[in-house]
Amino acid sequence: MSALSGTASSILIPYATLALWSRRLNRTLADTREAGEEEIDQISGSSITESLPGAERLVINVSGLRFETQLRTVNQFPDTLLGNPKKRDQYYDPLRNEYFFDRNRSSFDGILYFYQSGGRLRRPVNVPIDVFTEEIKFYELGEEALAKYREEEGFIKEEPKSLPKNKFQRKVWLLFEYPESSFAARLLAIGSVLVIVLSIIIFCIETLPHFRQYRVINEANHTELEKQFTIEEDDLPTVDQPFFIVETFCIVWFSCELLVRFASAPKKLAFFKVMMNVIDVVSILPYFITVGAVIIDDPKRQNQTTSLAVLRVIRLVRVFRIFKLSRHSKGLQILGQTLRASVRELGLLVFFLLICVILFSSAVYFAEADADTSLFRSIPDGFWWAVVTMTTVGYGDMRPVTLWGKLIGSLCAIAGVLTIALPVPVIVSNFNYFYHREAETDEKVVPIPTDDEDPARVVPSAITEGSATAMLLNRMDDRSNENPENLLCDRCTSENTTGGFSKCDQCSAEYKLISALKQNSTRGKNRITHLRTKNVAEDNRDLPISNV
Repeated sequence: MSALSGTASSILIPYATLALWSRRLNRTLADTREAGEEEIDQISGSSITESLPGAERLVINVSGLRFETQLRTVNQFPDTLLGNPKKRDQYYDPLRNEYFFDRNRSSFDGILYFYQSGGRLRRPVNVPIDVFTEEIKFYELGEEALAKYREEEGFIKEEPKSLPKNKFQRKVWLLFEYPESSFAARLLAIGSVLVIVLSIIIFCIETLPHFRQYRVINEANHTELEKQFTIEEDDLPTVDQPFFIVETFCIVWFSCELLVRFASAPKKLAFFKVMMNVIDVVSILPYFITVGAVIIDDPKRQNQTTSLAVLRVIRLVRVFRIFKLSRHSKGLQILGQTLRASVRELGLLVFFLLICVILFSSAVYFAEADADTSLFRSIPDGFWWAVVTMTTVGYGDMRPVTLWGKLIGSLCAIAGVLTIALPVPVIVSNFNYFYHREAETDEKVVPIPTDDEDPARVVPSAITEGSATAMLLNRMDDRSNENPENLLCDRCTSENTTGGFSKCDQCSAEYKLISALKQNSTRGKNRITHLRTKNVAEDNRDLPISNV
């Protein structure tokens, strides 16, 4: 019995020792864990560069790709996302001791180069323009850097649009220049489009053989013993022709529209610097030249072939009226802006095509020189064949007959496909940029004139269906007589207890909007409400108020 008790006591002593050691170990681990959590909280509460004064490097992780740069490199631009410690701290990962951004990895090469070069932006070649533009906005490089980047990419700098100060002049200008401004402006735009289409249809139909006019020319010799009669097409219309009457109606419409727009334009000198206005002038000139030719026409005058040829060329300018549709078509405007921004790429395309045309036309000429049935009698004769082959049209009017000539023709077709395909991605990228920019522009509200001589203009950057501004306007529909001070947010309402009236940025913008709505009458408020855009996420909340 004593032996058993001794054995039990010897067993209990190690168990007690183990329990003591276990409690001490758990206490040590708990203290270590608490100390580690306090250290992590201390580090995450401030930037790593602030808690460690000696740290000179910044580790940036962009979607798994790590970049390292010196702290003084990003500190050159304290207003940017990376250059401002408070802004970049929200992306700091204390466990990995780095800043993590879930953004486009390829674009960050250009973003980091902006800091390293002291403010120069260079877009990586494998990054589309619209993607790199979004990255510039995300990293908050500034409007100046963005404007300079767009200029280097070949985009046209947008000038702010101005409105006339005179009340009546401003209404007329909005009526003819901004179809979205009112229902009457929309009707006027639809009427203008119908007249343009009618003019183009008349221009095409009057060339049909059934509607052509002919004249008989009496050609007598010097002895007048015999006479010759020649029948030729008469390009000069007569007043009683239906086509001339319809053309006159269209020209009267175009002329009145041009004169009214010029009279109501805020800047007369800048009016004719706009390409669309130049097209309007050019499209109506052939009519007046034709009328002048009809007035001074002498049926007895001989040898009118030269004058009629010149008149035909002048009347050909009427086809430019089709470009008048671009004033009312966003698609044509986007296409024109894309071509203007892609002038450099199109120039390179023409240059490459010219080089290939000369090379392959020369090669096929010498390859077909010994063939009896060859159609390539000179190198210039081969220019047409090279252009048709490189553009993969292949009319078949000229074709090689020898083995070497066919081989050169095959290489010419392959080179043409590759040459034309090279600038296509850049042009498509430019088109996407202008398309998305136009979509963003559609979210903006057009200027609304007031009844004063120098009115205030409400220009929201984006009034969306789900935004706070849209909800405010919905509230104003039911509470149009509500005091603006009663529409403050909860935070501003709780803070305004001392008699002063201070507002946050959102409430301040809404207060200005409500005041403008009250000043602009119910009609102005309804027009703003009518012009809300739909199906867009809430991005912007501020509604800047600017003077015309």
